[in-house]
Amino acid sequence: MTSSSKGKSLGLAACTAIVVGNMVGSGFYLSPAAVAPYGKLAIIVWILMGAGAICLGLTFARLASLVPAVGGPYAYTRLAYGDFAGFLIAWGYWISIWTSLPVIAIAFTGVMIDLFPALGNRFAATVLTLGVIWSIVLVNLRGVHAAGLFAQVTTYAKLLPFGAVAIIGLLYIDTSHFSEFNPSGQPLLQSFATLAPLTMFAYLGLESATVPAGDVENAKRTIPRSTVLGISIAATLYVLGTVVVMGVLPREQLIHSLAPFSQAAGVMWGRPGELAISIAVLVSSIGALNGWTLLMGQIPMAAARDGLFPPLFARLSPRGVPAWGMVISASFATILVLVQALGSEGFAAVYRLMVGLSTMAAVVPYAFCALARPLVAGVMQGRMQRISAIELIAFVFAIFTLYGSGAEPVLYGLVLLMLGIPVYVWQRRNAPQTMDEETASDATTRPAVSG
Repeated sequence: MTSSSKGKSLGLAACTAIVVGNMVGSGFYLSPAAVAPYGKLAIIVWILMGAGAICLGLTFARLASLVPAVGGPYAYTRLAYGDFAGFLIAWGYWISIWTSLPVIAIAFTGVMIDLFPALGNRFAATVLTLGVIWSIVLVNLRGVHAAGLFAQVTTYAKLLPFGAVAIIGLLYIDTSHFSEFNPSGQPLLQSFATLAPLTMFAYLGLESATVPAGDVENAKRTIPRSTVLGISIAATLYVLGTVVVMGVLPREQLIHSLAPFSQAAGVMWGRPGELAISIAVLVSSIGALNGWTLLMGQIPMAAARDGLFPPLFARLSPRGVPAWGMVISASFATILVLVQALGSEGFAAVYRLMVGLSTMAAVVPYAFCALARPLVAGVMQGRMQRISAIELIAFVFAIFTLYGSGAEPVLYGLVLLMLGIPVYVWQRRNAPQTMDEETASDATTRPAVSG
């Protein structure tokens, strides 16, 4: 190990595992039921969204090659557009993470209730949901190395059964299930827009390897490779898995399924296959919770170090992790779970709103970062670069997904973003000297940006 890599805990395998683990979560194994009303069009959208996700991944990989900065989307936005834009992106990205934790944890609880019906009451379900969130927080509080190792174990353990369904399951499909192109009855563009956020939720996490850059070994090489590799693995699994599930289960049954992969495995291989997939879903949920918990401490920590978040988020525990950031974030996720448990609104409506919120809050940073590379190059190298076709595709992809998220999630997401403005003003007001010194330092150390 070279001197530059001393103390680095995350290599190619760990970073790829974090990317795949964060992407292949509840959005993957619940999505076949959500997209079933759209027939063959859903498969085409999966492929197109996968192509868009790879373009976004390549954009993040190029940014990481320029500067492997801790904080991922936040760090690149701040470099390209300045402090205020950086703060808004950090704020929105942080919101997208802790709003997605209850979605993943509730999916975990659903499978546990299916396996153990005695847990099927509101109190037990709430305790189980909160228990898995805080258990994963405790794992991450042990350090980045422990979180990375946990990500590898959970990710590679779940790929075997999911891969078996996606590949071997191709032998079991009934092609008559794909006879209709778009049975939803909606116009093509509207159907595409509706499918965009449903599938994009499964692709969230594509930038995960860029966030803990300070803990990545040989970051300029490892982050781009793990990002592209992770997205490619997940996209292949998504497309083939959806084809198999839609080809095995009739559309009428699939639309109302709460465990589509488990039911498909049951049709193909009986009760043992259904049980194996249920266990894989549990492992998948735990792995996704682990990866997002790691990131939800890193994002506010990076912003706090730059004076944009309260300094509490930058404090490291004796094990070198931003413990306060994780605990505060998990506390907000806990509030969401309790609101869902105590409220009268149905689970489906709450689930859709949280999916829409987390997708909207994550896609905004994607849009900013899609076109950030020329500006970041200007800051780091003193010379602006041209925007590539891949970056333009990534930007259009992000904007269209935002449009497809719908009015309600975008409205709530915008309100949450605007609520961050007082925090930014407070930070500026209470640390003016520090910010002025940093600005002056940046002006003297960074090369001038040429036109």
